[in-house]
Amino acid sequence: MRVEHQIKAFEQILASYDGAIPLHRFLPSYFKQNKQMGSSDRRWATRHLYSFFRLGKALPNLSNELRLSISDFLCHDTLSLIVEKNLPNLVDFISSNLDEKIALITKQFPEFEIANVYPFQDDLSESVVKEEFNKSFFVQPDLFIRVKAEESTSIAKQLEAQNINFEVISDTAIALPNGTKLETVLSDGKYQVQDLSSQHTGSFFKPQKWDKWWDCCAASGGKTLLLHSLEPVLELLVTDLRESILTNLDERFAQAGIRKYHKKELDLLKNNDQILHHYTFDGIILDAPCTGSGTWGRTPEMLSHFDDRKIKQFATIQKGIVNNIVKYLKPGKPLIYITCSAFAAENEEIVKHITDTLPLELESMELIKGYENKADTMFVARLVKKS
Repeated sequence: MRVEHQIKAFEQILASYDGAIPLHRFLPSYFKQNKQMGSSDRRWATRHLYSFFRLGKALPNLSNELRLSISDFLCHDTLSLIVEKNLPNLVDFISSNLDEKIALITKQFPEFEIANVYPFQDDLSESVVKEEFNKSFFVQPDLFIRVKAEESTSIAKQLEAQNINFEVISDTAIALPNGTKLETVLSDGKYQVQDLSSQHTGSFFKPQKWDKWWDCCAASGGKTLLLHSLEPVLELLVTDLRESILTNLDERFAQAGIRKYHKKELDLLKNNDQILHHYTFDGIILDAPCTGSGTWGRTPEMLSHFDDRKIKQFATIQKGIVNNIVKYLKPGKPLIYITCSAFAAENEEIVKHITDTLPLELESMELIKGYENKADTMFVARLVKKS
């Protein structure tokens, strides 16, 4: 039977995956090594794996097959063979809303607890609405792009012409279904793929013309591109630990038309006075290395494979970086601290560490509740150096 074939493929892939690399990188490699799997096999296997991991740690005593059936029912409004096989009494409810589906599953499986989906409840920032956050893992986040306000209408017309579903969130933000292929529709440089919550962090920047800003953990440059969109007349320094990432940044900057910037490969856990001794900045963006726990809606495998000891490890790294960069910030100027974490230890507790031990005052901070908008959950704080 076809359903047995799909279950066997799911079980084989699940047994091969250890969480060492993201699932979206593991699956193409697995499929390449198992060329007997056709396009339909690959498509269903991908759906099944992602559905399965969205259940997190809930219902641990059930078989993997039954847990997959439950999670696939909760995640999708189109039927799968495995739901038909194992939950035939719920087939007619496949198009129901999520709350109704959760009620049906709870009635049939009384041991189901939504709080068990995300196994790190006690570590969450206080302002997270836990039930809504937990439910969000059964909803695929959207793909968001940032566009120039003056080009938003034109881009919307191009998307309409290609029959691509989208929603205009603001004059610079557009939401699309995850996986939408934009490369053949929109020109390079006309848009930036950037999560809605990440775009919102820009409201904390407040750059001034001719300022000197440092994006110290720049990665591929998303926050610098956002900064530049707010004020293009800036002197920019971008740094990262990884040279390969900075090469990707160069490509993105070239597409966006940014030509003038300084770039350095730096380990911010070390003393960099010999390299940065003459630098002082009007603003520093620290998009800190973190657990990424606010983005697990996109990487739900982390619900099962994350080691909570890493929370403390990342918090130590975050404190070390902050301690080493503050000296390069001018008095009266802002440090913008950002994570894509939902954990208090990486968010509010780091801000407390900064204000307790360093000459900075908190001006404002926000836990950005991306789970309300099919986006990532993030944290941002604006801290100003004391005169």
